[in-house]
Parts: sequence; structure tokens; C-alpha cells
Amino acid sequence: MALRAEPPDGGWGWMVVLSAFFQSALVFGVLRSFGVFFVEFVAAFEEPAARVSWIASIGIAVQQFGSPVGSALSTKFGPRPVVMAGGILAALGMLLAAFATSLTHLYLSIGLLSGSGWALTFTPTLACLSRYFSRRRSLATGLALTGVGLSSFAFAPLFQWLLSQYAWRGALLLVSALSLHLVACGALLRPLSLAEDPVVGGPGAQLANLLHRGPFLRYTVALTLINTGYFIPYVHLVAHLRDLDWDPLPAAFLLSVAAISDPVGRVASGWLGDAVPGPVARLLMLWTTLTGVILALYPVAQAPTALVALTVAYGFTSGALTPVAFSVLPELVGTGKIYCGLGLVQMVESIGGLLGAPLSGYLRDVTGTYTASFVVAGAFLLAGSGVLITLPHFFCFSAPTSKPQDPVTEALDTKVPLPREGLGED
Repeated sequence: MALRAEPPDGGWGWMVVLSAFFQSALVFGVLRSFGVFFVEFVAAFEEPAARVSWIASIGIAVQQFGSPVGSALSTKFGPRPVVMAGGILAALGMLLAAFATSLTHLYLSIGLLSGSGWALTFTPTLACLSRYFSRRRSLATGLALTGVGLSSFAFAPLFQWLLSQYAWRGALLLVSALSLHLVACGALLRPLSLAEDPVVGGPGAQLANLLHRGPFLRYTVALTLINTGYFIPYVHLVAHLRDLDWDPLPAAFLLSVAAISDPVGRVASGWLGDAVPGPVARLLMLWTTLTGVILALYPVAQAPTALVALTVAYGFTSGALTPVAFSVLPELVGTGKIYCGLGLVQMVESIGGLLGAPLSGYLRDVTGTYTASFVVAGAFLLAGSGVLITLPHFFCFSAPTSKPQDPVTEALDTKVPLPREGLGED
């Protein structure tokens, strides 16, 4: 690993962006399209919606709660072997789920095993990407995460077609084969050594520092609230449309409508995050507020045209908030602590991912409709927007900085000689 004073803002970093693109598609593209399987699991196991919702929720929660493990292993061994091992676990979980005879079996295979694989892939890859970029970090993150929207566009109708051709067991076998491509994504990653790394200390020192930083803790609370309502449409929108007497294939295709505008929102938001002066948190608050309002309006829409319009808007705003959410963190903790910081954030916000879908399913079982589910989901995002306003310099209109105001990182402002060869020379 070549020692660099600053992130190279290019070079091999673009290959890391490519790896993150496919990796995000194979993790969150699958998760977002899993609502297609939701209806099949309810019918196959004759269980209430709340219990079936735990499958996706456990997977999301394990992916996020296990993120510090992936971060710690990446700090010790580098991100490449960690992500490759995660790809094997994710594929193995889907493979075992194809032979499930009970919901508990699905909890353990998809929720625990595949979720553990996702925990070893997503966070190390995004943290590695953040270390390669500084001035163009939001754009690079936005480009990487467009894989989520594009795969959602393809996977939702694809999974529905696979269900009609091979039933849910055969479909899960093919999803397992897709997940195995995460191993190739991990092979593209290269670690990068920055001059800031020796100064920030080991994982223990970084953790102690982060836990004493009020802005970081408030940001973690905000993302936890956002995460509670964020995934509800991807878990229950198809079921909500089925309650409105939609046919299965058009209902699944509506998820693809959201996926069309999702990558547009991610790229536009990433470009704005780098171009607009001031803290990126302000853009995150804007997109989060709009997403919460759209979710709360879903029960009002009954006509197909209105539902399609809301879904397009939801795809754009929910996609737009994601790259800036990851770009805010390096501004709060610095690139030297990004592995530890991102892992800790993902772990805490797993509480929202764990409770969001089951709460939505419980409200459906109690009320008989998904009206309360979508309204409550929107309320969680609006509450997260309120917390974001408390972050430092939120109302400042100066150019953003990628370094926090911290004595440890301020010591790095002195010039560090750069080697003549190494990663990023191009």
C-alpha cells in the first residue's frame, strides 16, 4: 500500500466504484425486490404478515449490526478477503433457504447467514471507496449506489417471472447463484494507506473518540429513524397493491418504476453534494423530508396514475438521500476513522431496519390495511430530518470540508511527502 497524504480522487478508485456498483446491486437490489417473495411466503407457510416480515428485517438488521465486524476485519486483513468471504456466505444462505420447511429456517438462512455475508460486503466496500475520494466523494458514491436502483428495476420483474416458472424454491436457487458474484466484486478492491491513519490510532481509540462526539451520535440517531421507515415500500408495497386488487405482475412492476428514477436521483444528488457549497447534511435533510411526505401520501392514492406518480417520486428522493448520507460521515469523523465510523453507524441503525418492517406488518394485521403502516413510516423519516438540523454548521453556506474539527486530524494539515509510485498515479 502506497502512503498518500490525501485521497487520490481517481486512479484505482474508479475500479472500486465499479466493484461497489455491482456489490450494491447484489445486496440491496435483492433486498428491495424481496417483497415479491413476501406474498409467496405468506401463502406457503400460512403465517401472518408480521411474522413473514421478520425475514427481510432480520437480514437488514444482521447486515447492519454486523457491520463493525466487517470493518474490524477489513482494518486487519484488508477489504478484499473480507468481501469475498461475505459473498460466499450470502450465496450459501440463499441456497439453504431454497430447502426451507418453516419460517425459522428462513430466519436462519436468509436473515442470519445471508445477512452476515451482506455485513462483510457492503460496509467495507463503501468505506474503501470513501478513502479513495475527497472532492468527488458524493458523485463517486452516487455512481456506485446506482447499482441498487438499476438492479431493483431488473430484479423485481425477474424474480416474479422466476416465481411463476420455478416456484419460490427454484427462484431462491438462482438468487443464490447471482449472490455468488459478490466474490468477484471483492477481488477488485485494493486497500489504500493514508497519512491520517497512524495518527487516529487503532479501532479501540477510534471507537472511544467517536462515542464522545455529540454530532456523530446525533447523526447516528437520525439515520436510525430514517432507516426505520426507508425500506417499508420495498417490503410491503406489492402486498398493499394486492389489497387494492392489482394483479401480481403489475404490482411487482411498480417496484421497477421506482427503480427507474432511483439511479437518476442518486447521480443528481451526488453531483449536487459536490457542487453546492455548505454541508452535505442540508441536502440529506431535504431528500429525507420529501421521502417522508411521499410515504405518508401513499394511502391517499388509489388511482393507478397517482400510485405511479408517487412511486416515481419516491424512487428519486429515496435514491437521492443515500449517497449524501454516506458523504456526511467523512465530514464528521474524517477519512482515517471511516471504517470504524461507518461500521458503528450501520450497527446502531440496524435497530430501525430490524423493527421497521415487522411494525408495518403488525399495523396491517391490526387495522386490516397498510394505511397506518405508510403514515408511520413517513413519520419516522420526518423525525430523522428534524435531528439532522442539529448537526454543526447546518446553516453555514461556506464550502464543505471533508475533515472534522478535531485536534487529531488538524495535526495532519502539514504537508506529507508523496511517493512517486503507487496507487492512483494515473
